[in-house]
Parts: sequence; C-alpha cells; structure tokens
Amino acid sequence: MALSAAASSDAGSQEFHRFWRLFLWLTLGITVIRLAALFVTPLELYPDEAQYWLWSRDLAFGYFSKPPMLAWLIALTTGIGGDSEPFVRLSSSLLHAATGLILFRVGARLYDERTGFWGGVLYLLMPGVQLSVGIASTDAPLLFFAALALWAYVAFQARPSARTALFAGLALGGAFLSKYASLYLLIGVALHLISTPSARAGWTPMRVLAAATGLLVVAAPNLIWNALHDFSTVSHTAANANWNVADLFHPGEALEFLVSQTMVLGPVPFAAILIGAGLAAARRFDLSPSDRLLLAFVLPPLILVFIQALLSRANANWAAVAYTPAVILAAAWLLRWHAYRWFMGGLAFQIVVAVMVLVFGAWPHLADRAGLGSSFKRVRGWEVGTTRILDAAEALGPGTVIAADDRFLYNSLAYYGRDRLSGPDAPELTMWVREAHPQNQAEAEDPLTVDQGHRVLMASIEGRFRHEFEADFVRFDGWTDATVRLDPERTRDLAIGIGEGFAPQPRDPETGLPVPVSPTRP
Repeated sequence: MALSAAASSDAGSQEFHRFWRLFLWLTLGITVIRLAALFVTPLELYPDEAQYWLWSRDLAFGYFSKPPMLAWLIALTTGIGGDSEPFVRLSSSLLHAATGLILFRVGARLYDERTGFWGGVLYLLMPGVQLSVGIASTDAPLLFFAALALWAYVAFQARPSARTALFAGLALGGAFLSKYASLYLLIGVALHLISTPSARAGWTPMRVLAAATGLLVVAAPNLIWNALHDFSTVSHTAANANWNVADLFHPGEALEFLVSQTMVLGPVPFAAILIGAGLAAARRFDLSPSDRLLLAFVLPPLILVFIQALLSRANANWAAVAYTPAVILAAAWLLRWHAYRWFMGGLAFQIVVAVMVLVFGAWPHLADRAGLGSSFKRVRGWEVGTTRILDAAEALGPGTVIAADDRFLYNSLAYYGRDRLSGPDAPELTMWVREAHPQNQAEAEDPLTVDQGHRVLMASIEGRFRHEFEADFVRFDGWTDATVRLDPERTRDLAIGIGEGFAPQPRDPETGLPVPVSPTRP
C-alpha cells in the first residue's frame, strides 16, 4: 500500500511538472511576441501614460490621482532602457506574464494542475489583458499583486503560519500601492471568513497581527503622503463615483458595464461565472470549498461596481481585481461541467481577439484599412502637435511661457517635448487652471501664475474652454489653427494663440467655474 501511494504521488508530481513546463513555454512564447509588438508599434503614448511617465521623473509615495506603484515601475524600466514608449510600457507585459504563472499555481493548489493550466491560459488570452499589455496602466501591477495576495491566502488556508500571513499582507500592500480597488480583496477575505467557519480556524491573533503588519508597513507611506496632501488621491478616487442625488438610476450604464465585462473577461468565462453563481444561489449547484473561496473574491467587485454603474457610471476595468480569481473559477466550472466545446469556442474567440489587437497595434495602418482607425485616435498625433506648439513658442523668443488648457495636452507636451523643454532657454510649460481649485496634478504642480503671464503661448485642444481661457488675459490676438491629422479620416482640433497680461477672472465659490466679467482687454 505504501508503494502504491508513493507511485501515485510520483505520477501526480510528474503530471504537475508536465503541465507546468507546458505553461511556462506557452507564457514565454506569448510574452516574446507581445514584447516584439511593443517595440514595433508606432503608436504614441496615451496622455495618461505620459502623465505616469512624468510622475516617474519625480518619485514620491503618492500622486494626485493614483498611488505610486506604476510611476516606480516606469522609473525602473526607463532607467534601464531610456524614455522611449516601449520602455514606458515594458512592465505591463512582464507583470501579466508573471500573473499568469501565479494563477497556474493557485488553480493547481485549489483544484488540480489541469485547472491551473487552463485558468492560466484564460488569463493570458483575456481580451482585457491583451489590451493592457500594450499600455502603461495601473491594472497590470494591481492584478499581479492581487494574484500574489490570493496565492498567499490560499497557501495560508492549506498550512497556516505567521510567515504566510505576513506575505499575504505584504502582497495586499503592493496591490494597495497600485490601485485603491485592491480594497475589494479585503472584502473578499471578510466574506470568505464569514461564510466558511473552517477558514477562520488558522487565524490566531499573532497571525492576524502579522498580516496587518505586512499591509500597514507597505501602505503606510502612501497614507502619510495623502494626509500631508489633503488626501488628494483619496478625494479624486471618491470623486470618480460622481453620485448625483437627483439622478441615481442609470440602467443603461449598468447594462453597458455588464457587456464590457463580457468583452474584457471573455464571453464564455464571464457567462460561466454568471451561470455558476446563479445556480449556486438557487441551490441547484453544490459549491466546493475552493469554489466558495474564489467566489468570495469574484463577487464583491462585480456586484459593487455594477451598483456604482447603476447609480452613476463605471469604467470596464473598475472591477479588474475580480478577474484573477474569475479565470480559475471559470476554468474549474467549465471542466467540471464537461463543457469542452464551449470552453474551446471561448478560447478560440479570445485567440482571434488577441491576434487582432496584436496585429493592429503593431501595424495600425491595417486597422485604418479595416475601418478601425478610430480605436487608435488617442495614441496618435501628440508628437506632431507638440512640435507645432514648441516651434511657435521658440519663435517668440526667450522668456515665453506655454500654457495648456487641458491636462492631456500638458502631459503630451511634457513627454514629447522633454528634450526641447530641458534646455537653458527653453519655454516654460504650465497649465491654465480653469476652476477655483486644481483638478489634476498638472494644475496642482505647474499652474500658470500672474507673475509668469506677461507673454504666454496659449495651447488649446478641442475648443471646449477657449472663450474662458482667452478671457483670463488683458490682451489676446486670436487663435491660429494647428489641427493635427490622426489618420485618413480623423483630425485633432488644436489651436495656439498669444495672450498678454494674465489676469484670471473670479471663480464662483460654489461651482469653482469662471464668473464672466466685463472685458478689460483692448
């Protein structure tokens, strides 16, 4: 009997290593292809990416709208390879690859190596992941640390120890420094412990203290930074909820959020989650302990962000922290239901989407020919626009100040003008502040002041605030068109003007918006 058990154990070990090696090679191959596309693409940085790069030039424990992890990662990768677009975005591909490897281990521990393999494959081929690997965003580090925290929590349930609890706390702290949506993980832990009495057995006071210590040690610098900066990041995150008491019912937004999850997670995996959760709620499907654990982490973000969408609005990625446990749970259920045709059909769809995103991202002119050029309009034309604005500013001579009327334009000027703006006689880049108080980091850190406003090259995008912008100057000579062509069908409305004598109009104390007064300029 002992020999039989040993043989069974060896066979299980061989099976695990076979799946593990296969997944390693698959992950390596996909990642190499993605990195090649990253270095081939001519697509420029999206203005939010330019903002993250700008943050990475001045490392801190927090920034106006986001925690610091992404800025730190960009500082690391650009420190290695320079400030070009691929190195700004490099960490995303590497982190998603690492996340897939972690999820394989989680699935193998909770179920078996086959579930771990297919859960990892679902993650690597998620449409949302394929989009994320090509940009610098907070989702990549969030999902990496969320997967790491889940792995530690699962390991703790199998073999409780203070060391594992500490590691789980540290990983959760890393997720917190990536994005505040990481707090859904704490809700997941609480839900699992409440719904599963046996899960509470290992949490002695010492182990709870170890986990809390790990979390606080990592998160404390950002909390202190927020306290020293009027909790600007927390306030910005709360403001994104955008609740209007007079208008708190938006079924269209809620439906759009659900549809977006289908396209981000994949239609078959998302359908499996909904069907499985629905059957379990109706008591027509028996949940295993592993199912209960993963559901505790999947449901809170999906349900809470759905409610947020119903009350106001929600972006598709606001529930991103649910995706790491969701792919494992979807794989486990699809395999348990023997829904192999649906599983393979869903994977085929995700492969097609991944290939399309990869090819069109690497060679966007093919997207133009396919009529999909609008998908890339936000990552084109910024360098040309920057060149036109800097040429005009330099023509005015030393002492010229550039003021942008939109943070997207400011961020892109900062990135694509980084070399020309660093010279001794270079124009100074500032941000015109429309409202009474700063609404973004550019307005908080580089506002146009009266002392700087003797002669200003005004740069305006899309024309939304041009009348208010020009009204803040004593003299203004009119706008000059600087429109940028993005593709054969689309352009970006850009204009420049010269303002003299910056004298901001009063701002309404309640709304913060400019209050029109009699014009003072000749």
